[in-house]
Amino acid sequence: MSGAVFREANRAQRVVQPCGQCHGRCGCRRAGLFLRPLVVFWLLASVAAISVIATLRIPADAIDHAVARGLRGAAGEQHRQPSRLAALLHNRRLATFAVAIVLFHFANAAMLPLVGQELALNNTHVGTTLMAACIVAAQAVMVPVAFITGARADRWGRKPIFLVAFAVLTLRGFLFPLSDDSHWLVGVQLLDGVGAGIFGALFPLVVSDVTQGTGRYNVSLGAVITAWGIGASLSNLVAGIVVVAFGYHAAFVSLGAIAAAGFALYLFAMPETRPAGEPLGAGVNGPS
Repeated sequence: MSGAVFREANRAQRVVQPCGQCHGRCGCRRAGLFLRPLVVFWLLASVAAISVIATLRIPADAIDHAVARGLRGAAGEQHRQPSRLAALLHNRRLATFAVAIVLFHFANAAMLPLVGQELALNNTHVGTTLMAACIVAAQAVMVPVAFITGARADRWGRKPIFLVAFAVLTLRGFLFPLSDDSHWLVGVQLLDGVGAGIFGALFPLVVSDVTQGTGRYNVSLGAVITAWGIGASLSNLVAGIVVVAFGYHAAFVSLGAIAAAGFALYLFAMPETRPAGEPLGAGVNGPS
């Protein structure tokens, strides 16, 4: 799957998603505060049911399944058979990207929980409120970052923008240990919105780029998301061990070093994946 329509749809999704998450968290907080905590679960179940209904209302003929799986670039092109799944194992760009994703989330996943723990230790009575502020503030930053990333991914290329995400993640890891002040920790956590906004907007595009024409976009996306989960699991496990042995500052520095390793891998091993035949700045309605 590629082309202007997919890029615009992906950009819209990545902008709307954090908006929904931010409103959802605020709504759940109000429901739990003014009603009962149990109401939060009923609220989430209701929203999930509405999502299912909205999905079922999408007309079946509105989906070109060949385009959706990356089998052809546009509706109406000649039908081809999907590549064999074994071919994905020899896709060097996909494998390199998957390793980069493991490193990204290895470095990223544990940072917010560690910040929350440190805030709770230093601010016994308002630790939960500060943790909520970290999450909502990062989501607010993520929205414009995701929009700009989606709008400029063709003009600037995928690789330079992804390197910015790794650089910001590395910076977070080395900035957190500089102070235990709550305002500092919350302020540094705003950088999470930059990295997450870039990652959310770009990773489906990169997977689309490296699997174009194979008909295996969705299974490849699933493999990359699995790599995401592996990295996140390792992050929390290793960070917890480091915290117990050496403290929070050492854990943050360790995560920052892992992010730096991911930056180096992406810089030297991952090529630019933007389709060479597409004009820079192209979009659905022309140049962006």
